[in-house]
Amino acid sequence: MAKKVTLTLLPQERFQLQHIIDRGSNWRERERAKTLILFDDGLSMKVIAETVGIDIRTVGLTRMDWLKRGFESLVDAPRSGAPRKITPEQLERLLDAAEKEPLTAKALLAKHVDAGGTLVHLNTLTQALKKAQFVWKRTRSSLKKKETKPLSDLPK
Repeated sequence: MAKKVTLTLLPQERFQLQHIIDRGSNWRERERAKTLILFDDGLSMKVIAETVGIDIRTVGLTRMDWLKRGFESLVDAPRSGAPRKITPEQLERLLDAAEKEPLTAKALLAKHVDAGGTLVHLNTLTQALKKAQFVWKRTRSSLKKKETKPLSDLPK
């Protein structure tokens, strides 16, 4: 039989964890707080993993991190990722160009590359503009713009 792992919380800690579960804005913090309370209730790691819906190793890591760092362990650590492909200066230049005249995405990308910007995918460019609250719509051809001849000019 596997060794049962327990965790004893002080009443004040349990109250604070319950408050995080009830009113916390971050779902990961709420999940970690629930895991710790279930540990305090005396449940096994396997049962906690099934109840919360996480891997059993995550349950163990949550407990170990709590023992080392306390309430600081509930907050997410900064996550790494790929560096930005468009620098803030380049983005500012793109926003200015998009405000001055309506361009297609391809034309805006060409203007960006001509100005010394790095070559990026078209989707990267459009997503950057969408984050800046720009609305991106498809250009449509319209019959309204085409000149029509009056009926009197038509051959009889």
